Formats: sequence, C-alpha cells, structure tokens
Amino acid sequence: MIPHIHRRTFGTGSRPVLAIHCSLAHSGAWRGVGAALSDIATLHAYDLPNHGKSGDWDGQGVMHDTATDMALAVLDEIGPVDVIGHSFGATVALRLAIEHPMRICSTILFEPVYFAPLMADDPGFAGGYRHDTAAYDQALEAGDTAAAAKAFNSTWGDTAAWDTLPEASRTYMAERIHFVRDSAPFLMNDSADLLAPGRFAQATGPVLLMRGETSPWAEDLNGAIARRLPNVQEVSLPDLGHMAPITHPDRVATHVRSFWAAQGQGLRSARL
Repeated sequence: MIPHIHRRTFGTGSRPVLAIHCSLAHSGAWRGVGAALSDIATLHAYDLPNHGKSGDWDGQGVMHDTATDMALAVLDEIGPVDVIGHSFGATVALRLAIEHPMRICSTILFEPVYFAPLMADDPGFAGGYRHDTAAYDQALEAGDTAAAAKAFNSTWGDTAAWDTLPEASRTYMAERIHFVRDSAPFLMNDSADLLAPGRFAQATGPVLLMRGETSPWAEDLNGAIARRLPNVQEVSLPDLGHMAPITHPDRVATHVRSFWAAQGQGLRSARL
C-alpha cells in the first residue's frame, strides 16, 4: 500500500508536467524551475516517501517501487504528461519512461543516480565508489545520522557548506538519511531488472539527459544511461553541479524549453 501523497503545483501553463525531487529535499525544490516555465507548463510535484508531507515507506518490499507507485497514482489523476526528475527523482522518471512509455510524452532527467548501468559497464567502478563514500557509510553504521548527512551533502550538495546551512535543514536531512541506503536495491542492484535485454528499448519517447560539468561521476553515469536509450539528447551545463535544478533553475529551464520546442506538438497529440 502506498503512503499518503502530498503534492503541490507550480506554474499555470497548459503543459502538465510530473516533477520528482531529489533525495533529502521535497516538492518545493521545483519552485524555481516551475517559475521559469510557468508560462508554458504546470508542474505537478509530489513529495517522495519519507519526505515533505508525504507518508513514510512502510519498509515492505522495495522502496523505489513505492516511490514509483506514488508517481503512477499522481499520473492517474492528471493523465499523460511530460516528466522531469532530479537525482533520485530522475531514476523514478527514467523508470516511468521505460515501464509506462504510453503515459509519458517526454522525459527530462537531471543526473539520475542510477548506478547499475555504469557498474555493469565498468565492474571496477563499485570499488572506487565505495572508497569515495566511505565517510558516509562509516557514519551511518555508527548511527551518527548527522555525520552521515554531512558526508552525503559534501559529495552531492555543491551549495553551502554543511555548517552554514540552517539548523532546520540539517535536521531534516539527518532524519531522512536512511532513505539513501534504502534506495540501493534499485540504484545499485537494479531491483526492477531494467537492464534486462530490451527493457531500455521500451523508452521510445524523447529523453533529455542533463548534467552539471562539476558533478561527481555524472559524465560516466549519464553516458551509461544514454548508451541504452533509443531516443536521447544529452546536455552538459558548464560550471554547474548536481544541485543545478535548485541552484540555477533558469539555466535548467532554458534547456527544457528548447527541448520541448524541438519536439513540437506532434508527440503530445499522438499520446493523448
């Protein structure tokens, strides 16, 4: 059973968009992108399980399945949409594009942290990743959620230093840091079996795959995903990092706007 879903909308444009935020954030992370696209799109953003005002994952099954089922429940209400996702949220968006292609008009992914394709292509990557994230793992094993959140933020945050963040923000992230480990069955081990032959080929709709040039692992991660998608356009944003949808929403929105313009209205009409 899926938990309660809290959602909000940004923008008033005619194009419905499902927006899925990153780990340790909430649906409000899409406020900037929503404002930048407000004339052409309405973003329907929901809080992931254990985030914002949505209910918690009950610990049964695979957490990524619950996050995806929540997205599908929102889709049941708003119909075929474009979908945009950031980081963990982008992995849900990618899964929707593969598993439910007729419900998705186009897909915009900003640095999906779906490591399984890269690990399949480069078996040595896993050891390097464990080395680079050892501080996070050690803190979580010790039960020090604040230290684990600080280590996680130092890798992915690319914004203010941990000690300069508001106390409420640090507490929010520390309270939810186990969500990152709960994501591993899908992100690392491909629990949904998307790497099985023919699965990625099901994502026939257009995909915009974006990254910041300063992000850790992003070039290799996006490359491993792009190699498998049949209809993908890649974009790299100079001088930006993993949190660009929040820190530089206008620059992200500019590429989204151009991507949609290039697709025209034919795809949307065909899917409705």
